[in-house]
Amino acid sequence: MDAFEGKVVVITGASEGIGARLAAVLGARGAKLVTTARNEAKLRATAGPDALVVAGDLTEESIRRAVIAGAVDRFGRIDVLINNAGRGSYYAPSEAPLDDTRALFELNLFAPLHLAQVATPYLKQTRGTIVNVSSIAGQISLPWMSLYSASKFALASLSSTQRMELRRYGVNVMAVFPGYVQTDFQAHATGETPPARVVRGKRFAVSVEQCAAAIVDGIEHRREVVVTPRFGWGLVWLNRLFPRAVESRMERV
Repeated sequence: MDAFEGKVVVITGASEGIGARLAAVLGARGAKLVTTARNEAKLRATAGPDALVVAGDLTEESIRRAVIAGAVDRFGRIDVLINNAGRGSYYAPSEAPLDDTRALFELNLFAPLHLAQVATPYLKQTRGTIVNVSSIAGQISLPWMSLYSASKFALASLSSTQRMELRRYGVNVMAVFPGYVQTDFQAHATGETPPARVVRGKRFAVSVEQCAAAIVDGIEHRREVVVTPRFGWGLVWLNRLFPRAVESRMERV
């Protein structure tokens, strides 16, 4: 039997990009899906006829509660919560509107935190998994995406502390740190146009298929950290060992 057969998987940001691909892969492997995003039509097109679709804005507490309650009401359990929804910001720290920054953190940090809080009692029962999709920007500060980096660093730290808390209950917490992925991320980000070097960097992006495959493999093998593509580990360790050199390089970008 497939490891995901009959498992109840909640996926946020599932209307496109990485989330939509995760829904397709996990649905094909027999998972029972609960998907959420703002665009209901796209969700229904990607989730399959048997999935529970909860359309709404995850920055609203009522929607977050509805997602988890709906999963339990429909399927009676939750095995995996994938916190994939998020967005970017290209504002400089000195110029970023505070309202936009608060909204960024509401989606990138507080929504995953609250969803996990509401789902944790059910995940304890199934000895399930929380997946927090951070970013390589949650390991290396990117000056052209400083506030996005800050939110993803916060999510990375949250993942570590959730793991410390929940390991004793058999719940695995996996943090995912993708590099560039071929999605519409830049189109949805707020703020100024990113530097030309950053835009050109997308030629090194991995596909959503590659990213989703790494996440699914990580869930199946109950990994704690996934970096995709794997050469991203080199950047992570370079930053840990030589932070000033990396920071100087980033300044020039």
